[in-house]
Amino acid sequence: MSTEELTAAIEAVYSSLSNDNEDIDLHIATLKAAMSAAGEKEAVFTPERLSQNNRAGRKMMQAYFKKRGVKIVFAS
Repeated sequence: MSTEELTAAIEAVYSSLSNDNEDIDLHIATLKAAMSAAGEKEAVFTPERLSQNNRAGRKMMQAYFKKRGVKIVFAS
């Protein structure tokens, strides 16, 4: 069940990013809770699904999430 919650939380973040960061802080908090329930230390995102799939966009996303206590990495 925890893995499903983590996947749903990541999908909610993708949706929020697509909708001009609508409720992003709420989705980050949900992601953080799902990660701790699943015992994960980092969330994996697919760069191709991001609206700004360039180095600057990815680094900005990592920094924003890090400030909120979530470590993210990008799949190769």
